[in-house]
Amino acid sequence: MGEHLKDHTVTPRTNEEKEKVINRLKRIEGQVRGIQSMVEEDRYCVDILVQMSAIQSALKNVGFAVTERHMKHCVTDAIQKGEGDETIEELMRVLKQFSK
Repeated sequence: MGEHLKDHTVTPRTNEEKEKVINRLKRIEGQVRGIQSMVEEDRYCVDILVQMSAIQSALKNVGFAVTERHMKHCVTDAIQKGEGDETIEELMRVLKQFSK
């Protein structure tokens, strides 16, 4: 997917962590399908926009959860190995993309 400066050591997610994120993404997927149906049914534009806003909020929250985990595991591990600056810079580049 994205470019990395080098291969990073990844702390594997627990099954519980994976399940939690996947379930949230599946819920968002269902919301997107719901909007597609709303468009097909010529629903009121404001209703569609409200649903789109809810999806953006849900995605943002999943992003926060993934970011928090990354900081607690991957960034912390990198700092302990003396590679903190590079890992923090990488994370900051990605976070800046969220604000575009």
